[in-house]
Amino acid sequence: MNNSYSRIRRTYDRLKWIFIGIFAVANVGILVWTFGWARPEEQCVGTHKWWDGGARVCATPILTSDITGRLITDPKARAEALQAIGRAPPPAPVAVPKP
Repeated sequence: MNNSYSRIRRTYDRLKWIFIGIFAVANVGILVWTFGWARPEEQCVGTHKWWDGGARVCATPILTSDITGRLITDPKARAEALQAIGRAPPPAPVAVPKP
């Protein structure tokens, strides 16, 4: 009777530690995923940048006009394009009064 109880107790202790170990590994996995994948993506998207999940890269978007040198001539369209990529439109020129 005592031997049977001892074996059950050891099995219970072993299973307890196995489940605690699985729980600990799962928690570490969740923390790695959160701080390694989810948080960087949220921060990147929050700053109006492009997130590439495959390479885990946060890229700065640029306008095609920045590359080609051709400016968007319509002021409203240019302001909307700059706002879409998270850049502020350039300040309006200040008229200097002539003396």
